[in-house]
Amino acid sequence: MEICNAMKGLGGRSGICALVLGLAASVSSAAPTSAPVATLPYTVKVFAQVPQGLSQPDSMELWNDNVFVGFQNRVAKDGTDGKSSTIVEFGLDGKVKRTFTVPGHNDGLRMVGDDDLWALQNEDANPNLVVIQLRTGTQKQYKFPPAPHKGGYDDLVVKNGKVFVTASNPDVSGTGGINSFPALVRLSLGGNNTVVVESVLHGNDNATNIATGETKPLNLSDPDSLTIDPRGNIVLDSQADSELVFIRHPFTSQQEVGLLNITSSVTGPMSATITLDDTAFANNPKAFLLVADVGNATDNGVIYRIDSPSFGFEPGVAYSASDTLGLLGTLNLDTGFVTPIVTGFDSARGLLFIAPDGDNDGDDK
Repeated sequence: MEICNAMKGLGGRSGICALVLGLAASVSSAAPTSAPVATLPYTVKVFAQVPQGLSQPDSMELWNDNVFVGFQNRVAKDGTDGKSSTIVEFGLDGKVKRTFTVPGHNDGLRMVGDDDLWALQNEDANPNLVVIQLRTGTQKQYKFPPAPHKGGYDDLVVKNGKVFVTASNPDVSGTGGINSFPALVRLSLGGNNTVVVESVLHGNDNATNIATGETKPLNLSDPDSLTIDPRGNIVLDSQADSELVFIRHPFTSQQEVGLLNITSSVTGPMSATITLDDTAFANNPKAFLLVADVGNATDNGVIYRIDSPSFGFEPGVAYSASDTLGLLGTLNLDTGFVTPIVTGFDSARGLLFIAPDGDNDGDDK
């Protein structure tokens, strides 16, 4: 508890997480089954099947009572195959309303302002941004300047009206394996359909380990998904490193960084350790949780709905999806330990909490 108190505001907490973790039984294997299996008090069912001709649902975002899902359609992650992803608008009944086509491999969706959906493509290289004005359906594409890390850009969040983006797939071949490049950047729109990129966090900045209190340099090899926790910290998932990085007061002189190493009792054929793709924080006890299962080489994927009808989702509890182990679990924010509550996904990716009464707290905090 002393460490948690010292790290107040950077992710440490135990009471709420312990309650939910106590409800979930341990699972010894996450081998895929014919359908995901939930541990009581949770239930799982299909929210929406993949529309014909599409595949690989991943990122999700909410606008009013509409769910937007990015389908990657097996497009190359650097966009070099010239193919396109599809952004699909679903109603809360899981039925398709509209579709939008964006060039490249979509891996980031976020509402910016009231009506603009930002779609970010090509996390490995050659990134582009498409802004979709949802009330009119119009689209505008923006170009990035040359990336110092020679990779792409992956996910984005909005905090205090500012857009933050992960700088993914860094090329560290010329830096002795150390990611000294920007790992988190601020993104804004410039003239001539371009974007402006400003560094927020470098891949080798110092961070304090939330579990141990030790401070040392990071070395983020795989900046990936982003979210914002209930305390307003930006939470960056360095996927291949099995790490979550908490950034307090980003892009200010008071910026602080915390590190949480991710572990689990679960092992599987794809990985000896757990990696996370997305993390979401319960925002309403009556909410339900959507999970995008991207599928495998022969499966186009499914979007599932998770409910907790007996107890509800306690606000503030963290839930994480593991792509390699095909599970959804509760995340202990003091220790980084993930306890599975649903197993049997092919590859669990995007997460989205939705409150049925419309009381949804977004990422714009």
